[in-house]
Amino acid sequence: MQYSARVLCLLGMFLVSLATAKERRPNVLFILTDDQAPWALGVSGHPNADTPHLDKLFKQGMYLKKSYVVTPVCSPSRTSLMTSRYGSELGITDWIHPRNEPQLGLPPKTVTWTEAMQAAGYRTGLVGKWHLGVPDKFHPTKTGFDYFMGFRTGGTVVINPTLEVNGKNAKTEGYTYDVLTDDAMEFIKRNQKKEFLLCLHYRAPHTRWLPQPESDRKPFENLDPQIPNPDYPNLDVARVKRMTREYLGSVKGVDRNVGRVIKLLDELKLAKDTIVVFTSDHGYSMGHNGIWHKGNGHWVLKPPPAVTNKNIPRNQRPNMYDNSIFVPTAVRWPGHIAPGTVLDLPVSNLDWYPTLLKLAGIKLPKGETIRGRDISGTLLGEKTDWPDVCYGEYSTHHQSKTHMRMIRTTNWKLVRDFLNPERDELFDLKNDPAESRNVIAAKKNAAVVKELHGMIVARMREVKDPVLDRVK
Repeated sequence: MQYSARVLCLLGMFLVSLATAKERRPNVLFILTDDQAPWALGVSGHPNADTPHLDKLFKQGMYLKKSYVVTPVCSPSRTSLMTSRYGSELGITDWIHPRNEPQLGLPPKTVTWTEAMQAAGYRTGLVGKWHLGVPDKFHPTKTGFDYFMGFRTGGTVVINPTLEVNGKNAKTEGYTYDVLTDDAMEFIKRNQKKEFLLCLHYRAPHTRWLPQPESDRKPFENLDPQIPNPDYPNLDVARVKRMTREYLGSVKGVDRNVGRVIKLLDELKLAKDTIVVFTSDHGYSMGHNGIWHKGNGHWVLKPPPAVTNKNIPRNQRPNMYDNSIFVPTAVRWPGHIAPGTVLDLPVSNLDWYPTLLKLAGIKLPKGETIRGRDISGTLLGEKTDWPDVCYGEYSTHHQSKTHMRMIRTTNWKLVRDFLNPERDELFDLKNDPAESRNVIAAKKNAAVVKELHGMIVARMREVKDPVLDRVK
């Protein structure tokens, strides 16, 4: 009988796991939110956020202050999380549209980190959002999960959602983040005596934000919230304030439910045996730079700017702003990760693949390309260092058409749009951290642009970026 390289690879990882099976390996609880702004937590300094459970989680472990995603929109970001590869390498560069792109999804031949953990004997489950392909060939249970409860598409309703339960769609009752949390807690209870991996993927605080339980909504009903750019020209301040109130209520709902899961781990005496990761698929703007939403941002101005580019509709503002690419991230593992520690070096969603496998004592799959950095030593207290450089990509094709590539250093960020070069941007982060002034036209910055452009092209060549043919 002949076996595929993929099967042999996974079998090898399983045999390795048998050798170390006597020593209990850590459970992994990976909590991924959707559209979670890095600024919308109490621990990050927002004066109106009500997030006591998340604030506590961030203080109980390591706060990764410079955590970013390589693409600031759902599907390609999740692709990078699952595979440690860029979306451009796997044909997923924008969010997957279930009607327009019904056959697009995570390539089945790619070995994910969840498959590696499953092959190593972990009981694995995904509760919540998938958004990496709707057809059965892309189903989570074919990508490393023994159990799936949730929805395959990018969205669902806020209350009484229809979810896939035990392989069949069923109408559920309750607010969606509460329903998902209930199921996640049952998964933990069922598997508490085993080594488990649970991915809990909330859709919140993705819009729509209403309706909300009174406990989540009421603290913000009469709030006059802080907004970042109240003097931005033509900003629809009233709308930004209304959306901020609704958004903070949704964030509070996430916080409340994360608190429920963490409490269960503590009650079951699983805290010391469980690595908890909290992060998001991308960031979010709420009036920042005149926009709301994420990498495929929308102007929130009255009126929006006039159309100057045939590829960019009037209400759109595709971007690679920090608020879109950075995400709030913390890791808790009592007895292993020192509480109250802060990491101010860049880490990306590419890094979770090699890091979590290392912490679980599982070897990387042979033959798989891994773009991420193993940061396990840093999490465990080793003194490490690496360049303060972030690279990102985003090619849009739904609401707009772009080919953005970004490099960010301590002091500078260059964003190149190889489809629309008039949109190229250079930000002096040292003097303008809010990215309010594009200084790419200044002659004094020509050398900086040249250097950063070279770094972008080098990374594009490394990953065989299909947009390379547009580089001049």
